[in-house]
Amino acid sequence: MTMIKTRFAPSPTGELHVGVARTALFNYLFAKHGDGEFLLRIEDTDRERFVPGATDRIRESLKWLGIAADNIDNPPIQSENLTAYKKAAYDLVNAGKAYICTCTKEQLAADREKQIKEGRPPRYEGHCRDANIDYKTLVEGCYVVRMKMPTGGTIIVDDLIRGKVEFDASLQDDQIILKSDGYPTYHLASVIDDHATGITHIIRAEEWLSSTPKHIILHQMFGFEPPKFAHLSMILGPDHSKLSKRHGATSVLEYKKMGYLPDAIVNFMALLGWNPKNEREIFSLAELVSEFKLENVNKSGAIFDIEKLNHFNAERIKNLPSDELRILIKDFGIDQLSEGEVALIGRGGYKTLKEAAEQILELRKQPEYNPSLLVFKKSSKETTLLGLSGANKKLEEIKDWSESEIQKGLESVVLKNNLSNGDVFWPVRVALSGAEKSPSPVELLLAVGKDNSIKRIEKAIDDLK
Repeated sequence: MTMIKTRFAPSPTGELHVGVARTALFNYLFAKHGDGEFLLRIEDTDRERFVPGATDRIRESLKWLGIAADNIDNPPIQSENLTAYKKAAYDLVNAGKAYICTCTKEQLAADREKQIKEGRPPRYEGHCRDANIDYKTLVEGCYVVRMKMPTGGTIIVDDLIRGKVEFDASLQDDQIILKSDGYPTYHLASVIDDHATGITHIIRAEEWLSSTPKHIILHQMFGFEPPKFAHLSMILGPDHSKLSKRHGATSVLEYKKMGYLPDAIVNFMALLGWNPKNEREIFSLAELVSEFKLENVNKSGAIFDIEKLNHFNAERIKNLPSDELRILIKDFGIDQLSEGEVALIGRGGYKTLKEAAEQILELRKQPEYNPSLLVFKKSSKETTLLGLSGANKKLEEIKDWSESEIQKGLESVVLKNNLSNGDVFWPVRVALSGAEKSPSPVELLLAVGKDNSIKRIEKAIDDLK
């Protein structure tokens, strides 16, 4: 039985965005589910859009997500294989399966303008198809190589997600496979590389479905067995428009900077088009590998819901082991976390590590507020002072600074002085945080610590007096 081999072949034209990263993830999951290989290839033949450093950031993104390719540290780079692509293109020319095209940009533009005026789809008119131009007599750089597509018949793409998709061969363009700068187009290079590395399955975005007939024909021209194809549906914004930054979509490394966890992003991306066929939503990477099947990938567009990602991330942060949390939060300006601060983050409610870190850093500052905020809406200045004074005295007496002891202590102040919870818990919370909305006073007392808490309550008493 042939080993499953998939590949992720990004162009180094910028950052690895979450939509493209989903393609990498599905290739990884499919390969690993079948005990196969997942390979990386850098397709840098578009020299006009090439961005220095992009390859390193792509590799860094895959490693951070935990879906590193088996050849992550040494992926093939297409620009280093130009000789092989040129030879392949000219082999097709010599075999009569491709041809030299010397049409100028001006001629092609004129053809395109005429086609649009006549309501026809723009395509190459085939001026050089039967010209038998000898490339050896031409100056390199003034011509391209085009493949000869069949002029009739049907090309069938047996898609593993969409089923049989039929294409009229007569409507297919004679695609350029070697550009005038000597670089191959995606079509030629990908076919050569997929065959050379033994790729068995190509899982990619649906935008490539229309090019697949040309790729199948190219495989046949070279005498290669075509791999199996699967085309993933588009990712759409909540309004069903094309996904963009305004929907929250951005690069993988930008999510890292914002304090998202890799397993939350992987979990989120997996559910963009894949259905586990049950109500479950939370998966580890290992569980995704075990559960993933292409037949459970939807044909319809997937909706990018940033709130779902935030939910997944908040759940992960809430359940992070304390030692791991302490390490991860260092990237957000916090070198050390107290036990109380760890407990505060562990209570949940923080969408990102950055948000949690900002809460801790804010709590470490002396709060500023209008003293009138200390008085609960159903309370008075006098009862508030009584509640704060009683709380301060009781907190000083507590030796075991724990959640249960603090809770009991504050409740005893309420009962002993015939006060309401609002007379005690509210002003303590404001004294510690300076905010109208914040975590509970017990959580704040643990996070701020005994000494600082008492100092803040004493200041609140002075301010209110």
